[in-house]
Amino acid sequence: MESDTIGTPEGDLVIRFLGHSSLLLSWAGKILHADPVSVEADYTRLPKADVILITHGHGDHMDLKAVKLIKTAATKIVGNGEVGKQIPEALVMSNGEERVVEGLNIEAVPAYNLQHMRAPGKPFHPKGIGNGYVVTLGGLRIYIAGDTENIPEMGRLRNIDIAFLPMNLPYTMTPEMVADAARMFRPKVLYPYHQGETDTGKLLALMKDEKDIEVRIRTMK
Repeated sequence: MESDTIGTPEGDLVIRFLGHSSLLLSWAGKILHADPVSVEADYTRLPKADVILITHGHGDHMDLKAVKLIKTAATKIVGNGEVGKQIPEALVMSNGEERVVEGLNIEAVPAYNLQHMRAPGKPFHPKGIGNGYVVTLGGLRIYIAGDTENIPEMGRLRNIDIAFLPMNLPYTMTPEMVADAARMFRPKVLYPYHQGETDTGKLLALMKDEKDIEVRIRTMK
């Protein structure tokens, strides 16, 4: 699996790209897993989690088998209401909430569809249910968007250093929508993820003139 190392004043942040929307972040001795799903990695070989972030209850984001493999008695699990129904010990956060978990500041932000529907009037991800998360560590603000489109609330995000934005149809965003989202809050580094078979080259072309946003393509199918 690919990994990136980003320096911070308090030690390196190492990002491992497990697949789809599953991420592993390690920093200052802490291990954070995002949306762990068994088909994306061999979780028996990965480090146990201090914090597990789960954006919503869909099976490609929340997998109880993977959670069991990486949790300990001390692990803090953060999720939305769907997650709380299946994992009673989870810390449930709603859109707009903020809390400190294991020394990490975590903000839950909206994640939903405006255009893409499973049926008329029924978006794949309704407003007010799923979470994205902004995690602050080592002076970096990291936005893990979950399943969302380029929603107006992204315009309120500030000082995002690293952003993970989903890019696949019909469930999340087109490359054009990802580019629009990035222009709203201008992260220093943009990783498209959850991209399925989407042509990431289209995003690179759309963002070529945005010199203050570095687009990094990693394997996240």
